[in-house]
Amino acid sequence: MRRLENKTALVTGASRGIGRAIARRLAADGALVAVNYSSNEGAAKETVALVEEAGGRAFTVQAQLGTPGAVEKLLTDTEAGLRAATGSGSLDILVNNAADVGFANFAGEDPEHVTDEILDGCYAVNAKAPFFLIRDGLRLLADNGRVVNISSAITRTTYPQQIAYAMSKAALEQVTRHMAPILAARGITVNTVAPAVVDNGDPVFQYPEAVQQMAAGSMFNRVGQPADIADIVAFVVSDDARWITGSFIDATGGTIRS
Repeated sequence: MRRLENKTALVTGASRGIGRAIARRLAADGALVAVNYSSNEGAAKETVALVEEAGGRAFTVQAQLGTPGAVEKLLTDTEAGLRAATGSGSLDILVNNAADVGFANFAGEDPEHVTDEILDGCYAVNAKAPFFLIRDGLRLLADNGRVVNISSAITRTTYPQQIAYAMSKAALEQVTRHMAPILAARGITVNTVAPAVVDNGDPVFQYPEAVQQMAAGSMFNRVGQPADIADIVAFVVSDDARWITGSFIDATGGTIRS
């Protein structure tokens, strides 16, 4: 039996990149996966198609996290989708992966250019939405469930051009730490998984010089692949990780160095 057989999962921001890889891996391990997307329905349906081609099960749920009513819509629609597929609205795994990077290009924004809109957008998607999804999702989360918050190496390194993103991801890590003892009463684990640079399909990864520069940050001298992160998440949500909670899991390929 696959280790997530008969489990259900919600992965936010799962239409591409790391989120898509996580959805595919959890489905490969047997979970029924709700694939959340913000606006690109076609990409989300492609994720579902890839899952189904591999023999898994998934369905899409649209919600633009960070906007009013999005969390409740996502939870309600996820519950409806789960009930339609399984007869129960119970959710075993929540992966908070959706993110707002806070800038329009890879170079980022210097701190003096960070506006209220940029900062509010980062916090709304990267910290507030995951918090409320956990808090309000407790009505769906099953005992002994799993919550994974996807953070970033940026909270342990220094890069002023990503200060808004870093601040909001640091706040997300506090959600992990402070929700873990609360959810432990029901056997639910809450952990942070933090990638560094991952090839998510953005145009910058088409330039060898840029990739080489980014790869130099890792001890393995390569950029991460979405599957690298998905495999770690698959372990964290499995029963094998039942004794891990409130933790920061370095998934950076050795990018973070003390």
